[in-house]
Amino acid sequence: MATTYTPVRRRPSRLRTVIGLGALAEVVVYVLVASWIGLGWTLLATVATSALGALLLARQGRAALGELRLRAQEHRAPGRALGDAGLVAVGGLLMVLPGFVGDLLGLLCLLPFTRALPRALFARVLLRNLPDRLRGPVHVRSVRTETVTGPAEPYRAGPATRVIEGEVAP
Repeated sequence: MATTYTPVRRRPSRLRTVIGLGALAEVVVYVLVASWIGLGWTLLATVATSALGALLLARQGRAALGELRLRAQEHRAPGRALGDAGLVAVGGLLMVLPGFVGDLLGLLCLLPFTRALPRALFARVLLRNLPDRLRGPVHVRSVRTETVTGPAEPYRAGPATRVIEGEVAP
């Protein structure tokens, strides 16, 4: 008995699609800029933005790492400083690579006053894709509507006799 092989079709991932469309956008913008100002000026602008990216990466990276070091010395959670260090690294990489769309996105990640936008977008995407159990603590605010009476010895195991009414705050 002969069996036929049917190949399994894989769905393209969103990340591959985004990277492919981003590369296509880079090429289109690069060709448009080169046709507008000329190839020589376009190459010069590419080198200049890469140099600017390296300079900004060094300056902002040093500041972000200094903040992380300070938080570690004070035994505080890294919090936003860790996210800022990651955004600075991504922004520096985007600025150093050739292309004008990546330079614009990298600049948004590197400058402190524009970093809130990519941080919010990344947090939204991350929280949407995380399972519920990994999303962090749920803050609950309770409102007691009537007096609660319980067993004389509450430390003993038994059936649940207490009801707490409340609402979950996001």
